[in-house]
Parts: sequence; C-alpha cells; structure tokens
Amino acid sequence: MNLDANLRTYLDGRKPDARYASFDYCFNYFQSFRDGNISTLCSPANVQLSCLQLGFYLASWGMLRGSAELLQKSAMHLIPVIEVIARTDASLWELDAHCYTETNIHRLLDVASHLRQANSGMSDILVTKIMLGVFGNVPAFDTNFKRGCQVATFGPKALRKIGAFYQDHSAIIDAFRVPTLDFVNGVPTQRKYTRAKVIDMAFFIEGMA
Repeated sequence: MNLDANLRTYLDGRKPDARYASFDYCFNYFQSFRDGNISTLCSPANVQLSCLQLGFYLASWGMLRGSAELLQKSAMHLIPVIEVIARTDASLWELDAHCYTETNIHRLLDVASHLRQANSGMSDILVTKIMLGVFGNVPAFDTNFKRGCQVATFGPKALRKIGAFYQDHSAIIDAFRVPTLDFVNGVPTQRKYTRAKVIDMAFFIEGMA
C-alpha cells in the first residue's frame, strides 16, 4: 500500500460541503464536551442536538440506506447511544492507535459492548462508525476498510494489527493528523484528526481500489 498516496487521495475529497467533512463536524461536536462536562451530552438542553449530530454523520457514511434499521427510525432512536457516550469515562476519550495495549483493547471492546446493549442488533460497522465519529479511537470497520486492512471482524486480533501498523508507520500517520474543518466557515480548527482516523482513511481508500 502507498500510504502517503492514499491519504492524499482521501484529503483531496474532503471539502466543507462534502460528505467526508461530516466526520469533522460530528467529531468536533462531541469532542467539545471534553472541555466541559461529558455527561451533559444527554441533558435536556443537548440531547436532541447530540442525536442529530451523530445521526447526520451516520447518514453521510451510508448507515441510513437500503435495509438498514436506522432508516426506519427517527433521531430519537439514538438517545440510548448518547446516554452510553455521556457515561463513558473521560480516560476512554484519550485512547488512540498509539496505545492499543491489551488492557486498552479490552476497554475499547467493552465500550462497543455497552453501545450494542443500548440498541440491540448493532453491527460492527455501526458500532465502530459511532466510536470513530465520537471518540476517534478506532477505525470504522466498513467493507472498504476491512478489504483494505485485510481484517474480518472488530476484535482483539484486528486491533492488535492496527496498533502494529501504527508503530510501523507512525511518522507518516502523525504527519497526516490534519486539523478538522469548522462547520461555520470551513476553515481548519485547532482540533486534529486522531491516529485511528488517519489509519481509517488510508485503508478505506485502499479498499476502494
């Protein structure tokens, strides 16, 4: 894989009004609560916007099409997911591909389990897209990513492989931790893409080839 070329290809398609930027806006929203009180994500004042931010990001990335369960639901269906996110320990928001230890891999899978319990029947794709868009701590295990990375399921083996990939290519991955785009004016913010997001981009493009 030409890592540098894949990442440049992805970023060439990231425009303020294009679907790739939906990640930026969702990520910016949820990450902004780290500076205040994470639990208020599901407060009466914020819960509707929290659901809408997550829902539009998921729609942009293909989770509200075809036979998807979410296509038959309103944004209110995501309230239990927001409640899980709001209860997630602050230290979980710090995890990224550079620290996929066995303990941290277990913690990531534990969060995924809690999300699945919030709305039964969640696929690996949906759970990991949520975790990527909110925390930025794992890639989204969609068809393109799994094909590009040559992994089958979201589990310990795949996360170990991703962690090892980061260690082998850390210089390039860190160099492509670009700033997110601001929703209001489309200019770069002070918030950077996570390592897991950069890895997601690389293998997403690889899987499209």
